[in-house]
Amino acid sequence: MKHLVGKVITKEVPFMGEKLSIRKLSVNEVLEVQKIVQKANKAKGEEAQLVLLQDVIKVAVPEAQELTSEDFKTFPIGELSELTESILSFAGLSGDSAAGN
Repeated sequence: MKHLVGKVITKEVPFMGEKLSIRKLSVNEVLEVQKIVQKANKAKGEEAQLVLLQDVIKVAVPEAQELTSEDFKTFPIGELSELTESILSFAGLSGDSAAGN
């Protein structure tokens, strides 16, 4: 099993009519995402939710690393939400379990 340490598993998902590659999150990344979700839940508000989407997407989508907050605001919110749900699902989480409920 040692040879599998650090292996990255990817999957293509639809995003705005294109295929986008997402990474399966490691245990450390899942814990990081759970902290992000808890922070967003405490903050409430639309801006906090957008930051949540951005942070989750940046963890799992290599191509998103260089996107700014302004870049994210140009995407349809529904597309960002669906992408985030795909990421959480691929990681073995749902929105509810990510929030710790």
